[in-house]
Amino acid sequence: MKTFPKGLQQHLDTGTTTLSWCWRLTRNDGAVFGFTDHDRPLTFDGTTFEPESGFTASEIRSGADLSVDAQDAEGVLTSTTITETDILDGRWDNAAVEIWRVNWQDVAQRVLMRRGAIGQVRRGRVQFVAEMRSLAHVLNQSVGRTFQATCDAILGDARCGVNLNDPACKGSGSVVTLSGARAFTASGLTGFTDGWFALGTLVWTSGANAGRKAEIMTHVLASSTVTITLMEIPVRLLATGDAFDIFAGCDKAFETCKAKFTNAANFRGFPHIPGQDTIVRYAASSDANNGEVL
Repeated sequence: MKTFPKGLQQHLDTGTTTLSWCWRLTRNDGAVFGFTDHDRPLTFDGTTFEPESGFTASEIRSGADLSVDAQDAEGVLTSTTITETDILDGRWDNAAVEIWRVNWQDVAQRVLMRRGAIGQVRRGRVQFVAEMRSLAHVLNQSVGRTFQATCDAILGDARCGVNLNDPACKGSGSVVTLSGARAFTASGLTGFTDGWFALGTLVWTSGANAGRKAEIMTHVLASSTVTITLMEIPVRLLATGDAFDIFAGCDKAFETCKAKFTNAANFRGFPHIPGQDTIVRYAASSDANNGEVL
């Protein structure tokens, strides 16, 4: 049972209350934002909670089991702190949420009702709906390593050990011509073999998308022309001359780790683990699946 502060409890006991909801959101980049359904700004704990942002919440869906409690927060895209571009960029994904019940006449009388994180964000032309999940959603996430044939490390991290800043793994270029919303020809990359950057990453260093990272689907070198196709359409339109840094890609296979990066000693998969076809196939004395130890 939640215990309310003495001052807030006395206020509730009067029967006539002046209560409002306040939401404090902390993004993964460390930025902190406050919103309230009150009609004036409220400030406490170093955060100013913005009114008139169209930020309202639904009822809380809660159960006695281990299912994830959830609540929808709806708002219009008029707040200067909530923009369509930031939502598209994923800056609000998994942001930490605190939900407070506050006496707006005396903000010292308040109680933290629940904590959670931003889940799915749905957006329309003029509004968004963000799902606020309880801390129980962490129980649905896989913890620890997975036994699989492919590598589970991220290329360039401490477990992988590959230096992505090595000139053999990193290139720089710029957009020459556009081909659709997510494909373009690029300069400065003719020294790399066909497919070297496929499944890699690209960081824009100039243009409307400067500072943003993109995943690469394909890298094609044909007749000294390099064509890059991104996994997703960038939030902002690409333009000729946009510059970028580009990093090698990896398909997580043992053969790639060995031949492309000479990094077999750090491979974090299990390349000899039997596949599903081996498991479901019946035993036969005429092939490798003869019932003996693999």
